Amino acid sequence: MEAKTAVTALAALAQESRLTVFRLLVQAGSSGMAAGKIGEAAGIPPSSLSFHLKELAHAGMVTSRQEGRFVIYEANFSQAAALVAFLSDNCCGGQACDLTCAPGAGQAVERVFNVLILCTGNSARSIMAEALINTMGQGRFRAWSAGSRPTGKVNPLAIDKLRAIGYPTDGLRSKSWDEFAVPGAPQMDFVITVCDNAAGEVCPLWPGQPVSAHWGFEDPAAAEGSDEDKRRAFDKVFRLMMNHVRLFVNLPLGTLDAAALRRELDHIGQSSQ
Repeated sequence: MEAKTAVTALAALAQESRLTVFRLLVQAGSSGMAAGKIGEAAGIPPSSLSFHLKELAHAGMVTSRQEGRFVIYEANFSQAAALVAFLSDNCCGGQACDLTCAPGAGQAVERVFNVLILCTGNSARSIMAEALINTMGQGRFRAWSAGSRPTGKVNPLAIDKLRAIGYPTDGLRSKSWDEFAVPGAPQMDFVITVCDNAAGEVCPLWPGQPVSAHWGFEDPAAAEGSDEDKRRAFDKVFRLMMNHVRLFVNLPLGTLDAAALRRELDHIGQSSQ
């Protein structure tokens, strides 16, 4: 998120009525609320409410959709997560932060969400995404990676990127997704594929009930040219992945149902920032 966008979002929320409206929409989740219901709950007259909703929409903090004769308003959780990520960008060594490190922050224990990252070969992209989620998630997420046709070898350039963020690499291996489909395997909350459909790859599909999403990244292991060219390819994909993961780990998971979570993950996957 750019500073100008953050200022616009903060300015929209820096008014009591608009802040009340946004918090009501957060509570409503993916169901959203019609303007009349918002006005009743917030005690805001229709003329004023229309103005406040326009300001929040202009700032990207709310979206709307037509349902019959009603306009339903919904909090834009991706934008809210991006704003939180922007505000905490320099905290915790530049990694995603939920501000629990701040003085006086509560010590409440949060549940840990299991995430499986899939690609074809499980040698570069899925390995890097696994490490980023485990590192930036700060204990709130436990990530694994696997492949539908694993190469059996982790790309050395991927290992270099992980060492740069201090992630342990000794136990990394390219493995089949079959390991996560046997009895006793961790139950996944999220399954994310990171192969590149545009490159003609066949992305694996995961059965069952986890929230699934596709984040397409070019395969840096397929880059040609000099060693420096290949490193640049890994740098580019790693940077894009970091931005995606920062948005993901800052989502307000406790307030979103499965449909809303899937929609937010899709929004993240479509992001090129």
